[in-house]
Amino acid sequence: QVRLVQSGGGSVHTGGSLKLSCTASTYAFSGYSMAWFRQAPGKERRGVAAIDSDGSTIDYADSVKGRFTISRDNVKKLLYLEMNSLKPDDTAMYYCAAEPWDSDYPFGDYNYWGPGTQVTVSS
Repeated sequence: QVRLVQSGGGSVHTGGSLKLSCTASTYAFSGYSMAWFRQAPGKERRGVAAIDSDGSTIDYADSVKGRFTISRDNVKKLLYLEMNSLKPDDTAMYYCAAEPWDSDYPFGDYNYWGPGTQVTVSS
């Protein structure tokens, strides 16, 4: 069992920046692919950014390419999502997710989920 704890998020105006963090309660963090998903009210949850277990492969949704950066620190067991040039369409609940052995990389059926953190971008 993996427990994910998220921090960061909040409210900004268009063009602002936020950074999300996610820490995992597993000694085997380096064996998990990690991803950020988001869900806006009334919409399906969608993958935003993913990074494989050793950080060598990264994928982004087209809507965030060039604005968001995903990264991980396998020593500290931390996952990050740096979000720049935020737009109102980025408003959503953001979730970090983990899956062992890269089996569902990049945006498949992840088994472990954080509680979510709200990001609100106002115009």
